Amino acid sequence: MGQYKRHSAEFKAKVAVEAIKGQRTLNEIAGEHGVHPGQIVQWKKQVLEELPGLFASKRSREAKAEEELKANLYQQIG
Repeated sequence: MGQYKRHSAEFKAKVAVEAIKGQRTLNEIAGEHGVHPGQIVQWKKQVLEELPGLFASKRSREAKAEEELKANLYQQIG
């Protein structure tokens, strides 16, 4: 059985962003970082799937903060 190398989240993100940019081939990126091209494809897919959620979460937090502020103001007024 082969040994799997564990990569940090930062490393995966860096490699995935390089692949998303498309300025170099997957084979070039894989060779530079010592990672199989198929692994880079998986990381790239994961980043692209998660990306919309980052913005949705921010809106959700902002909406919740706004509701809390309104509730607090109404409580002070009324």
